[in-house]
Amino acid sequence: MTGMTSRIMTITAALTAAVASTALLVPAAGAATDTDRHGPGHGPGHGPGHGQRAEPEVFAHRGASGYRPEHTLEAYRLAIAQGADSIEPDLVPTSDGVLVARHENEISGTTDVADHPEFADRRTTKTIDGVAYTGWFTEDFTLTELKTLRAKERLPQVRPGNTAYDGLYEIPTLDEVLTLVRDESRRLGRTIGVAPETKHPTYFDSIGLSLEEPLVRTLHRRGLDHPRDRVVIQSFETGNLRDLDRMTRVPLAQLVDAAGAPYDLVEAGDGRTYADLVTRQGLREISRYADYLAPAKNLVLPRDPVTGATGEPSAVVEDAHRAGLPVVIWTLRAENQFMATNFRVGTDPNAPGDLYAESLAFLDAGVDVLFADHPDVAVAARDAWVRENRPGRGPGRGHGGR
Repeated sequence: MTGMTSRIMTITAALTAAVASTALLVPAAGAATDTDRHGPGHGPGHGPGHGQRAEPEVFAHRGASGYRPEHTLEAYRLAIAQGADSIEPDLVPTSDGVLVARHENEISGTTDVADHPEFADRRTTKTIDGVAYTGWFTEDFTLTELKTLRAKERLPQVRPGNTAYDGLYEIPTLDEVLTLVRDESRRLGRTIGVAPETKHPTYFDSIGLSLEEPLVRTLHRRGLDHPRDRVVIQSFETGNLRDLDRMTRVPLAQLVDAAGAPYDLVEAGDGRTYADLVTRQGLREISRYADYLAPAKNLVLPRDPVTGATGEPSAVVEDAHRAGLPVVIWTLRAENQFMATNFRVGTDPNAPGDLYAESLAFLDAGVDVLFADHPDVAVAARDAWVRENRPGRGPGRGHGGR
């Protein structure tokens, strides 16, 4: 591995190429249907039993959230400029049923709501997925009220540079995000995808603000209801993905955490955990209603409990591919504290580590999509990896100066 200067030069060169690329979010490949497994028109990005995609993709996690306050139009716009194949809006509802982009429905950490005296009486405590939270919640505000708030950096101690943008940007609606994607796709001449995540679907069902219907209506209104459309809907729960499998033909992704269980299973008294979902039997079951597996990255490259370094890949990617599920890992972040020890640079937890090398390691492990807070670095690594792994190049992998 060469020094940081060489790596930065490689990243800059690859980024220039990435911004001009015409890669698509969900490349049209193989048969678009798999009616043996689930609803008509559904099917994974590649057929059952296939291996890694020749050209893996980069999803911008909440936009370019390493550089701008997350889930703002500016964060999404920057991610697109950095070459991301898709942007991700996490979705929560307002009291009048409009889907907006926030990581959580509790918004004190991502907006200036606490500075608005007119909303002081909205502060409350709620139990969501079995955990009590105190703050302000999107479902207690109309869209008009939410539009008076401004976004702020969620991790100011980790990303102090992003605080320069506090107070500048509104909370975007799903419609506004889709309009940005459409307009930027036309301007750049490449199709940009969107990967919405449905947040806390069991909870929102319980208060009469179901996410699935308005999401599907919005996508349908924009002509996004085909397996080849550049849309992937995500969820940490299983039940709403099964519902969505009957409601839409766009691809679905089962998110899998490194611990715990889907809350809809917990609520139903079902003892299965996320660990059960990534067994071979669990993956076969997922393939009946979803098109992607989206595990936490430590499930793919486990860390040594003593050293904290990654070792050999687990069986998750191979088993998922055997079940016909492309693999999306989350989340790649540039700061040391979010990395295994073998990718850290120095001892400052907030300093940048070697995200380029980490991205390459997951591509070498066989994953199909990288979720990244810093999409420019992930795109640069992906492009270098693709160049070195083109058919006919032989076994050597220089990785363009890794």
